[in-house]
Amino acid sequence: MIWNKEMECMDLENLKNIQSERLKKTAEYVYKNSPFYKKKMDQKGVHPDDIKSIDDIVKLPVTIKEDMRDCYPFKLFSAPLKEVSEIHVSSGTTGNFTVVGYSREDIRLWAEVMARALACAGAEPGDMIQIAYGYGLFTGGLGFHYGAMEMGLTIIPVSSGQTKRQLKLMNDFKPKILACTPSYCLYMAEEAREIGMDPRKSSWQIGSFGAEPWSESMRKEIESTWDMTATDVYGLSEITGPGVAHECAYKKGLHIFSDVFYPEVIDPKTLKSVKKGETGELVITTLNKKGMPLLRYGTRDVVSINYERCACGRTSPRISKILGRTDDMIIVRGINVFPSQIEHVLLSIEGIKPHYQLVVDRRAGELDELEVVVEVEEKIFSDEMKSLRALEEKIKKEIGSTLGIFAKVKLVEPKTIERSEGKAKRVIDKRAL
Repeated sequence: MIWNKEMECMDLENLKNIQSERLKKTAEYVYKNSPFYKKKMDQKGVHPDDIKSIDDIVKLPVTIKEDMRDCYPFKLFSAPLKEVSEIHVSSGTTGNFTVVGYSREDIRLWAEVMARALACAGAEPGDMIQIAYGYGLFTGGLGFHYGAMEMGLTIIPVSSGQTKRQLKLMNDFKPKILACTPSYCLYMAEEAREIGMDPRKSSWQIGSFGAEPWSESMRKEIESTWDMTATDVYGLSEITGPGVAHECAYKKGLHIFSDVFYPEVIDPKTLKSVKKGETGELVITTLNKKGMPLLRYGTRDVVSINYERCACGRTSPRISKILGRTDDMIIVRGINVFPSQIEHVLLSIEGIKPHYQLVVDRRAGELDELEVVVEVEEKIFSDEMKSLRALEEKIKKEIGSTLGIFAKVKLVEPKTIERSEGKAKRVIDKRAL
């Protein structure tokens, strides 16, 4: 199903014309209404009149997360506060929150792109969806809710947590679609088994999973555990929450709705575009938002991008699954390591559970050390010590050959690693950096 065939399957030349027109209007709008962007553009020596087409986007300044924190709370809004209908914030580990304002038109736009995303996943009007993302200041729950209403789905707005209730609602109401983080989906499978429920007999046929990087190996784990199709959704609060991009049934990349969110993939050091097919930081410009448009926002997400027409018929570019985040990246002895790379190795080994943590430490006068703490199946943990040591050595060898780095491995019993009903905490960095 394609929700907006005109836009999603548009000839690329016509799409470029739309993108160009929208970029020109956005540049004019923020220059006139945002003191922040007027100052940034003046400092860069660029005026809205300099933006003739989408190709001129490189003339515009890059926006980073620190800019949003410096503008806390409302200095990045382009619309007057009285015209802002909804405010969200994204969680931060340091400093101020990043605050996002949505006009009434922005909410309608969010509903439209999220409906497109759900159509990509395979949803159809009349289907029932169980939304187990958090509602509130986090954009996940409400983003799915708006899109599901736009599409005409029957919504179970259960929000995150209360896992036994989630399972009862699924068992009694028989929803077709589940929306939550991938790690929480697997956690629910554990809880289902605890109460004697067979996950493979669930009503969920389609999952839309996001809010944290996850690998192809985890996809296989979810699909085999629940007997469902697991699809990837991408979004971030600063841009619009979920609905920026989504996989279709072919699962060959996430379609980014580039008539609304224009993507670039750049080298974060040089800020220059990478070559086709190469990985880099995803940078997004919102093309028709009013409350808080963003120019060339650095997402910190590492992706590659494919501009070829998809077999599903969509012409929108496709970003790869998120390979990691530049701020989630661990540098250990000069080697860049993403949790998703470690996850891919772990889940390719029989007997390993999809729950792990990466602990990085540095003792005085010594080099960095990486320890991978990972749960194994109960039957393996109860085996003789020789079997456990052999498994540890296998994991070390696989990580070493795949990533070129030595890691200690610690095998632990099932349910040893703390579970999360939201994003899983994958990295514990103990270094005094």
